[in-house]
Amino acid sequence: MHIQTRAIHAGYSAEGPEQPVVSALQPGTIFTHPETGFDASNGSFGYARYGNPNRLELETMLANLENGEVGVAFSSGMAAITAVFQVLAPGDHVIVCDDVYHGTRAVLNQIMARWGLECTYVDVTNPQHVADAVQPNTRLVWLETPSNPRMLICDIAEIVQRVRAQTPAGNYIHIGVDNTWATPVLTNPLDLGADLVMHSCTKYIGGHSDILAGALIARTNDAYIDAIRTLQKQTGAVASPFDCWMLVRSLKTLVPRMRSHCENAMAVARYLHAHPKVETVYYPGLPDSPGHEVAKRQMRDFGGMISVLFAVKKEQILKGIASAKLFKVATSLGGVESLWEHRQSSEGPTSKTPENLVRISVGIEHPDDLIADLEQVLATM
Repeated sequence: MHIQTRAIHAGYSAEGPEQPVVSALQPGTIFTHPETGFDASNGSFGYARYGNPNRLELETMLANLENGEVGVAFSSGMAAITAVFQVLAPGDHVIVCDDVYHGTRAVLNQIMARWGLECTYVDVTNPQHVADAVQPNTRLVWLETPSNPRMLICDIAEIVQRVRAQTPAGNYIHIGVDNTWATPVLTNPLDLGADLVMHSCTKYIGGHSDILAGALIARTNDAYIDAIRTLQKQTGAVASPFDCWMLVRSLKTLVPRMRSHCENAMAVARYLHAHPKVETVYYPGLPDSPGHEVAKRQMRDFGGMISVLFAVKKEQILKGIASAKLFKVATSLGGVESLWEHRQSSEGPTSKTPENLVRISVGIEHPDDLIADLEQVLATM
């Protein structure tokens, strides 16, 4: 079935007469178990940390949409990302895209460094740079495409091929992709050879700026994802039943929402690209974008995120974005409403983001209204 059909029907089936068309919310934290004792195996609902029907439905749906074998739902995107690194051993080495989400960088530099995890940041837009960074103790390559915030595109399939060719005998290097910005509607990294996909479900999966959750989906049900699942259960970093139930609701409209996000973002990107007060537009849908050809090959569309370098001073940018009527100044993304922010200010003093960069999450309002709002803002800059 096509993805928009699977997004509605995967994970739950109302069979027989007088059955609810949508699944029920199951908020209970405990379930009865056999007199022989609590069953803590996967799929058990004995205790909410170990399993819940709503969480299982969400995990099943996400695995289906990403063409993976197993999904694991977390209490936030950062909980999911942290688990990916926490199951590695002290002294293990990871390769990470250098334009990585600042929260991921903070986990690696501030927490996992004390854990003894070694990390190398590389320009993953050149696949050979990734292969050259492989060491005997490398256990993981972590990618984002598009990256946050500069919208850089890396060739997942090419990186997989080169890393596999460079992997020392007897070793296996897992390759994970943060697919939050593309969503399974636009890119399926597992089909391109990646082992693991991460989603901050707070963003496009939720789509309405009212849910905090994250998820990991694995291509195969191997020991690595099993270790992650064990960590999730033991530490309690699980998504709540209500959030899972809400996310299942949201997934049903993901495909049409993404279609609208992409159409609007293209219109906004083209407008900004032609404006004299704009220095650079980072959007893979533009033909002159450095990652355009790779994006055309591995994405079905180009997404709803844009980053812009304005050709004005920081003070003018801050004043300008605050004067918008529709674009709200906020730090998240992926909701139906349009948001933007001066990214360096949000990231803080350790930010590597240029001071004239504004990150834009284009919503699903009418594009003419969004462009009209941009026109009045740019007039003030």
